[in-house]
Amino acid sequence: MPIMEISIVPLGAKTVSVSEYIAGSIEVLKKEKGIKYKLTSMGTIVEANSVERLLGIASRMHNKVLNSEIKRAVTAIKIDDRRDKKLTMAKKVKSVRKRLKP
Repeated sequence: MPIMEISIVPLGAKTVSVSEYIAGSIEVLKKEKGIKYKLTSMGTIVEANSVERLLGIASRMHNKVLNSEIKRAVTAIKIDDRRDKKLTMAKKVKSVRKRLKP
């Protein structure tokens, strides 16, 4: 299962705060069926059943930020697509945590 990290930065907003635009992009995720996502302080992590689905989601999130006020957005995407075994956000974190020394 591929995992995507996406970060969208709207440019040209009236204020330096961009949380309202990010909230709009998260609304896109809330409407998606069969995915998992986690909002973090620096981006959003999304699990879906294919890279193609992730790219479609990224496109919809990006376009949601663009509106009558926002004419430019910079979107960064990282995708981890492991094919030898099932990959999930939780398994990746668990793998690191079990290697941490107490």
